[in-house]
Amino acid sequence: MSRRVDLRSDTVTQPTPAMREAMARAQVGDDGSGEDPTINELERTFAAFVGKEAAVFVPSGVMGNQIAVRVLTAPGDVIIAGRHQHVVSFEMGASARNSSVQFATLDDTSGAMRLNEILDVIDAEIDHQPHVGLVSVENTHMPSGGTPLDLDDLVALRHAVGELPIHLDGARLFNAVVATGTSAAAYCAPATTVMSCLSKGLCAPVGSLLAGSASMMARARVERKRLGGAMRQAGFLAAAGLVALETMIDRLADDHARARRLAEGFATAFPESNYDATSCRTNIVAFDHPRARDLVAQLGERGVVGGTIAPRRARFVTHAQVTDDDVDFVLEVLQRFRLG
Repeated sequence: MSRRVDLRSDTVTQPTPAMREAMARAQVGDDGSGEDPTINELERTFAAFVGKEAAVFVPSGVMGNQIAVRVLTAPGDVIIAGRHQHVVSFEMGASARNSSVQFATLDDTSGAMRLNEILDVIDAEIDHQPHVGLVSVENTHMPSGGTPLDLDDLVALRHAVGELPIHLDGARLFNAVVATGTSAAAYCAPATTVMSCLSKGLCAPVGSLLAGSASMMARARVERKRLGGAMRQAGFLAAAGLVALETMIDRLADDHARARRLAEGFATAFPESNYDATSCRTNIVAFDHPRARDLVAQLGERGVVGGTIAPRRARFVTHAQVTDDDVDFVLEVLQRFRLG
């Protein structure tokens, strides 16, 4: 069998042996009644990590984001968000479908929105434009290449918007934590709610968490049930999540180092992309190319499996199942590769 290195996403990760063992011996109960001890422990642990009063375990990051939208907005509200953010472009229009809200999308090519542009949208309410109910930010910012946000920018945003809610889509929050040395609690302090995934770089098989104030998380449980996300004896899934939080965060630095090596290889192989490898600070290599779909397809035929996130934007993601030897293989393929 020919060799295959799967760089499509860090969602392809497999649970570790420690996770499988924890899942097998987990104590469980009816989470719908708040009686699953392992889920309760996971929620408390995550809330402490991110400095919030409470958290809710949900099946997916999309559901976590959508619950936040339902809790923090009213029908007809505007959400200010970067036009490339996950909640805008990669959730199948769920916010409009589920919550009857609309987006004011701003340029986030660099990974972050400009504060003055956010404030202009808010100020436009005076001119009879729709009410802004929420500002959404993403950390790390996936489409720009896993860019971690600057803490000072988040603090400035909080001060500038006053009491207006801020939702932090932290699907890869812990990649940002490891890359910058900023604590999760510090990153999340300016946010009203925060969502993080356990099933990407942290390797748990299923699950995300949404955190915020105790009163908001009580409302979040209601919205979780409305969306069909209430679970019963799901503590075996939470058990894997606890292992993820306890053992898998620090090792993300290995993914980042491997991604940087790959970034340098891709930049050399495709100079026409004008890709700056130094922009790769976490585990995502993402760059524009006029033939991105062809590039991905032809590399896939040679065992380097990636993907596209837009017609002319390619993406390759490192994760726990990618080794140094795998990176060496990819770099060898890139050295020989010519786009046909």
